[in-house]
Amino acid sequence: MKLQRRSGIIKSLIIVTILALTGTITSCAKKVNFQQSSVVPGADGTVRVKQDGNDNYNIKVRIKDLATVDRLESSKDTYVVWMDTRQGTTENLGQLISSSGLFSSQKTASLETVSSYEPVRIFVTAEQGRNVNYPGREIVLTTDSFRDGLLRRR
Repeated sequence: MKLQRRSGIIKSLIIVTILALTGTITSCAKKVNFQQSSVVPGADGTVRVKQDGNDNYNIKVRIKDLATVDRLESSKDTYVVWMDTRQGTTENLGQLISSSGLFSSQKTASLETVSSYEPVRIFVTAEQGRNVNYPGREIVLTTDSFRDGLLRRR
């Protein structure tokens, strides 16, 4: 009888621990995929957003197989990542940094940054210079709008 009771308690503790860890993991970071693009059809990317203890948002953008910007029809020289914010503004997050793997010819582009604004959509444009104040008209990649907010409110 004591053994069955102890076994039941252990099972309950395991279930509670798993639920707690699952809740912690899912509330820590959200992953959103970029939509397919007609401008750069081979590109495949994700955005990860994590809210930190100071209510800032850590944003990581990773894109595979993104054509070099000089292969686009426009005469642009860099890719810039933007975000539409919950506050209704559009913010320049910075320039994508391109690289290729050590043992692979696959090209990747990435950006890691922090913002005090909550993102509702992330998108990429080709620009003439990285310090532009407003995005160009042609959006190269975009996510869907994050429904009901990206992260849980505290």
